[in-house]
Amino acid sequence: MKYALAGAVSVAIVLVSPFMGQLQSFLRRSLTTRQYVLLFGAAFVVAVAAAIVIALRRIRTRRALRYGTLAAALAIGGGYMWAIRTPWPEVNAVERVHFVEYGLIALLFYRARLRQGSGAAGTGHDLGLFLEPLLLGFMVGTLDEWLQWFIPVRVGEAHDVFLNLVSLGCGLMFAAALEPPDNFSPTLRPQTRMQAGIVMAVVWLVFAGGFIGQVHLGGFVDVDANVRFRSHYTAERLDELQRDRTERWRTDPPRVLRRLSREDQYLDEGLWHVRARNREGGVMAWRENLILERFFAPVLDTPTYASPEGNRWSPEQRANLEAQIDPNAPLYVSAAEPYPIYTWSHSVFWTVVALVTIACLGTAFAGRRHRTSGARSSN
Repeated sequence: MKYALAGAVSVAIVLVSPFMGQLQSFLRRSLTTRQYVLLFGAAFVVAVAAAIVIALRRIRTRRALRYGTLAAALAIGGGYMWAIRTPWPEVNAVERVHFVEYGLIALLFYRARLRQGSGAAGTGHDLGLFLEPLLLGFMVGTLDEWLQWFIPVRVGEAHDVFLNLVSLGCGLMFAAALEPPDNFSPTLRPQTRMQAGIVMAVVWLVFAGGFIGQVHLGGFVDVDANVRFRSHYTAERLDELQRDRTERWRTDPPRVLRRLSREDQYLDEGLWHVRARNREGGVMAWRENLILERFFAPVLDTPTYASPEGNRWSPEQRANLEAQIDPNAPLYVSAAEPYPIYTWSHSVFWTVVALVTIACLGTAFAGRRHRTSGARSSN
């Protein structure tokens, strides 16, 4: 039960994330940009101000250390938000709310771990007090981004998962200032090593084996000797998907964007190359079009929510660009993908995933063995 509140809030944040796009879209339609930014900015200021007031009311002992920790959390958080700011105020406003969310997750997991017990015979807490909330918060961030990858017009990527670590770190610093542990030791006891090893194995499998393996792992696909692109799919799988979508979209074209539906990743990849083609000009546009003609013909010919008239060039436009092409031009590697697709060897990747998992479980086993040996010695 100690983790019930932290778990419930984490599940709510993950499950609500698909609806956040709808809420933001509604607010942007209903408010001016200034009003939109002020709304999210006010929510952020109120949350931070309330946290500071609570902390100041709670801090009665070890004031220098606790005030210093609180000030450091605020300074790091402010620096983080300044560093990741974008030219778009509305995006920055949403990111600040996101920062508060993960700070709250860290606080709740810290308090749950703090109340779990302080070790044997009053020995106090060890490094697990901070390590466990950090790992669990990281897993929540991974699941949040992973779910967003399945939702249309939402983007989930590893970069954002790692950015959440700053929010989690600031949340932990605030939690420690609010309610510091007694008799803290910056080590891992055998019991903690066992727990940490198991948690690390689970978090690693979710992040690497699940999220990275599905969202970021891919490979190169060759169109011809001069054109190559990155994809989640192999050339053979793209051919299968092309035939499937050609048949299916004859009677059921994706004309309507359903924000709470399953993302069609094949359509999404095709639209990457449509945008890159339309953004570029000359030779690069021609090569992006070759990718589309070879592997994404249904995206060219079918009306979609992104392009109601389809995306295929007229014969005249195509012929004009073809006349400009140098057949001896160097290899063109498309950069249409909006987030990294890593072309690592799949066998090496999954071998590393397995080895790290085994190492984490080995740590847990070693902690369990050490704990058992210590118990026997004390008897």
